[in-house]
Amino acid sequence: MVTDKVVIFRPYPLRVGQKIHIEGGPRGGDWEVVEISRRKVTLRCPISQRRFEWDRFCYFVEEREGVPWPQEAWRRGEVGG
Repeated sequence: MVTDKVVIFRPYPLRVGQKIHIEGGPRGGDWEVVEISRRKVTLRCPISQRRFEWDRFCYFVEEREGVPWPQEAWRRGEVGG
């Protein structure tokens, strides 16, 4: 059997009320999880309070303690909704 290095992605089991930070991409920045269905997730921007519903897309990379949230870039209007 041939083997190779493979990257495995697992959907993250989000929970309502979680504060998350997405690094990179068009949804990058700080968000709060406000609603979850089997296929959709609704996130709220902590600065503008705008809500966005998307197909579930989050995948776990790491969890960090003591991270400022929302991050300063949000306050300056550089990223997010």
